[in-house]
Amino acid sequence: MNPCCFVETTPDDPCITPLTEALAAECRLRYGMNFGDREYGPASLYCAPQGGFLVLKQGDEAIGMGAYSPYDHDTAELSRIWTRQDRRRQGVALYMVQELERRARLAGYKQAFLTTGFRQPEAVSLCLSLGYTPLFDVNADPARYSEPPYDGHLSFVKWLVPLTAVKPGRPDTDVVSLPSR
Repeated sequence: MNPCCFVETTPDDPCITPLTEALAAECRLRYGMNFGDREYGPASLYCAPQGGFLVLKQGDEAIGMGAYSPYDHDTAELSRIWTRQDRRRQGVALYMVQELERRARLAGYKQAFLTTGFRQPEAVSLCLSLGYTPLFDVNADPARYSEPPYDGHLSFVKWLVPLTAVKPGRPDTDVVSLPSR
């Protein structure tokens, strides 16, 4: 079996057209309407140094994709994370999110923000397993978030860098890491 590798690309790369079309088709199947056809902004958002668009390839086959772009000065938004149907439950999405986080951290972002849909329990589970903090009640019926005032998206955040605190008395020089929970 061929090894997998991440390839930096752009959202308009013909290599990923089958993946982006399949993502949109799956969103339409799960949610109806045009849920999967949303605009993601100009391709330049996903170019270095502020962003990146990755495809995970095995040999010549694109098996997964993902992107990050600026959400705000300190936060990268992870998006377009998708795994080809026949490659699910093999860790592709896990590796993709971890690589997007790594690259966002190297680009200077301190936290990550991402959303998924209320009908994607596998994505919610992945986010929770990776230490993302949900910005919604995980114990509520997910369908609740499809009704006003909500828009069907479930949001998560995660710190990409260790939280630090300044020692009293010397605020300019001594920084210590806070213990993790």
